[in-house]
Amino acid sequence: MSIAQGRAKKVTTHVLSEMKMRGEKIAMLTAYDFSLAKIVDTAGVDVILVGDSASNVMAGWETTLPITLDQMIYHGASVVRAVQRSLVVVDMPFGTYQGNSKEALTSAIRIMKETAADAVKLEGGREVIESVQRILSAGIPVMGHLGLTPQSIHKFGTYTVRAKQDEEALKLIEDARLLEQAGCFALVLEKIPAALAGKVAKEVRIPVIGIGAGHEVDGQVLVLHDMLGINQEFSPRFLRRYHNLFAEILGAVGNYITDVKNVEFPNDREQY
Repeated sequence: MSIAQGRAKKVTTHVLSEMKMRGEKIAMLTAYDFSLAKIVDTAGVDVILVGDSASNVMAGWETTLPITLDQMIYHGASVVRAVQRSLVVVDMPFGTYQGNSKEALTSAIRIMKETAADAVKLEGGREVIESVQRILSAGIPVMGHLGLTPQSIHKFGTYTVRAKQDEEALKLIEDARLLEQAGCFALVLEKIPAALAGKVAKEVRIPVIGIGAGHEVDGQVLVLHDMLGINQEFSPRFLRRYHNLFAEILGAVGNYITDVKNVEFPNDREQY
């Protein structure tokens, strides 16, 4: 049993702030469906991200761009129905907040009303600050996301480490401060130098969650299908596989096929 299971208190944005203040690391994972979300929540994960990475791991798209608002709402509602303790954050998909703050608010309201999630997440700094402020003005908690922002893949043209150069690093720090000042409750930093991520985590009061950003931040997030070894194609340096479910499921399905072909399933005890 995890420590979190022993304290069934619902995780809120305030709880995350308290965790940062006392130096307790925040564990965050993605989930996209009821069954796996139930397992992740029962294990004691602090935050579940219903990520737009569902576009990749659930729908098979090459990027996160194709997934729609309706699809994110479907995944978000499925996850929320399974969760008792974790804070649930739903990604706002590409095209629902960039360049139009009114549309951003409408999209965020739909997510909150139709999923019953706890917060939304969106990518970017100064360029989306008007959308962030408008969403926050409605009382909707917002998690920011800086560094590698997958929704901007066509702008950058690569998934390489971001903010290695001084100019981009300074902009990232400025954007982090801007998001904090606007009222974001937390921030994800993706695939940036560990020293820079640690500096940001020290300079802002809100929790900073890293993915490929070293250990000096306030917590970590991974895509569930990656860390469980379901997805075998994605192997960045920052990914630690805690299991090889691909091999286990492959073996189980193979055994099932063999039993069916050999008329060993169902046996006498498995029929009426």
